[in-house]
Amino acid sequence: MGGCTEGDDARAWRATGWLGVGLAALTAVEVSLYFVYAGPPPDVNILTRLLVNVPLIVGLIVFFASVRAMVVRAAPHLEWAATLLLALVVMYGTLTFVASALEGGLAIASPQDVDPTIAANGVYLLYGSIGRVLTAAFVGLAGYLAGAAGLLPRWTTRFAYALALFSLAFVPSLYFGNDPTSFYSANGWGTTAVAGSSMLYWVLAAGLAMLGKARRLRG
Repeated sequence: MGGCTEGDDARAWRATGWLGVGLAALTAVEVSLYFVYAGPPPDVNILTRLLVNVPLIVGLIVFFASVRAMVVRAAPHLEWAATLLLALVVMYGTLTFVASALEGGLAIASPQDVDPTIAANGVYLLYGSIGRVLTAAFVGLAGYLAGAAGLLPRWTTRFAYALALFSLAFVPSLYFGNDPTSFYSANGWGTTAVAGSSMLYWVLAAGLAMLGKARRLRG
């Protein structure tokens, strides 16, 4: 790491920044697929959105692995927290893949069209309350590290904290039934789609800030 030049730094910032922007765009595609059909969607819709989710989660892990490396280089004493950040993201990704497998398996096995957001009751808490706790944890920690290591502007830290609190506000939704058309329920569109994708707002903001930093490094 000590032999890295400003050119190397600029390339790393730029690559990570563009990855963040790309992940935000991919999230917009995935979320929109959930709102195409009013009733049970055809299998092709379900399986397509799950396939879109695979590179999204892998990209998310790569993005935060890069953030971890940047934190460790800028502030070695924060390595333990940066490692915790990556562990939380990997845990989130693993649970998301499990939920996706439950949805996809149900769609494949069912002889007629089925809405897995209702029928696959095992995903309620994975996409809902459990997911919201993990999201709040790693987004909040990412914001703290970005500020403590001096990687990104201070507003990105405040934005991360706001998103973490927003995500935590949906944890009690598990007490409010399983109506996916409800904003605030265990599998409601507010709990899963809005709050579930909110972490990508920070990834997008951080990505844009990284692109700006890459331009400054290149002079």
